[in-house]
Amino acid sequence: MKIAAQLYTVRDFTQTPAAIEKTLKKVKEIGYNAVQVSGFGPIESEKLKDLVDEIGLEICATHISFDRLKNDLDNVIKEHKLWNCKQVGLGIMPEKYRESAEGIRRFLQEIAPIAKKLKENELQFIYHNHNVEFAKYGDQTGMDILLEESEPDFFDFEIDTYWIQAGGADPAEWIKKVNNRMNVVHFKDMTVDGWDPQMAEVGEGNLNWPRIIKACQENEVEWACVEQDVCQRDPFESLKISLNNLKDMGL
Repeated sequence: MKIAAQLYTVRDFTQTPAAIEKTLKKVKEIGYNAVQVSGFGPIESEKLKDLVDEIGLEICATHISFDRLKNDLDNVIKEHKLWNCKQVGLGIMPEKYRESAEGIRRFLQEIAPIAKKLKENELQFIYHNHNVEFAKYGDQTGMDILLEESEPDFFDFEIDTYWIQAGGADPAEWIKKVNNRMNVVHFKDMTVDGWDPQMAEVGEGNLNWPRIIKACQENEVEWACVEQDVCQRDPFESLKISLNNLKDMGL
């Protein structure tokens, strides 16, 4: 399993082409050789391709808005082909679909032809969870519906360890549940500040990393993307701490 930096972590530093270049160089200096593109400001796809090639980084995955997936799919495909990036991610389904089980099923119906077209172009749709997918609709959670009623040939997952835990579920068990339908996982730890859960660098919180890593390896997950939406220190320092801890764990 290879390690990448989820650049949503440093989104405040990727809002202009110049800032993106500086950030990519910094991430490479920290020790990452791959990134997930997310939370960027405007940049031409060709310019980004030139930057990652020049700096020596691989784009292993992205997060693309639902609007672009629906209305600009041909260009999304072109970009990913240019970047040699096969994993096309959606960070979360729009809120209107999460209001009911029927809404989630409507989302699955709408994303199916998009995911199928990506597959036809040798790309893979991946869905990133938060805790809201663990709301219950009768006897099922939203995640149960997504797993059981999505098309396994076209619809893959991008399990986020923190948000699985925040949803009251077991990250390692969910990594096993999605089985061979996941090439990219989000590694993010959880600690506690008073009564409140808090995001932490990988290895600095309370998640069971030996179990999580073992589940990933047994299910042949290719990429572990380090992400921390909220950092208590400089986010670049947080990325470095997580990387060093993962190396100490044998990755």
